[in-house]
Amino acid sequence: MPQNNFEIECDRLSSVVDGALFERLQWERNVGPVLARLVAFAHAALEKRGEFEFTEEGATRDVKRFVLKVHANRVMAVAMRVETGRAVLEAQPIDRSRYSLASGPPLSVAFEELDEQWMARALQELFSRVQS
Repeated sequence: MPQNNFEIECDRLSSVVDGALFERLQWERNVGPVLARLVAFAHAALEKRGEFEFTEEGATRDVKRFVLKVHANRVMAVAMRVETGRAVLEAQPIDRSRYSLASGPPLSVAFEELDEQWMARALQELFSRVQS
């Protein structure tokens, strides 16, 4: 949904008055909620799979990172972030894992297309990269 001119001017003025505070408010208004939705969808996708567990490890404000454990074995990390209007998921290798990952690009979706089905498909793709 494109911003109207009034909203654009409000953002501009807010940024001029206090750039750091404007950035923090923008993050809280836009990025934070999308990142929270990403995390909620990922946890919901695994809800019925008791042998799968996400454990937060190495997360920051801008990147939520979870180690995937299957049958209590560390397998891989899934990093979630928001960049340029898109939600992004990325598979990452982790220490103390017996598994490697086939290479592949991060997966992304526009905010308005982010839903439970997209998350399930994205996790399926990332999980398919795990090799013994």
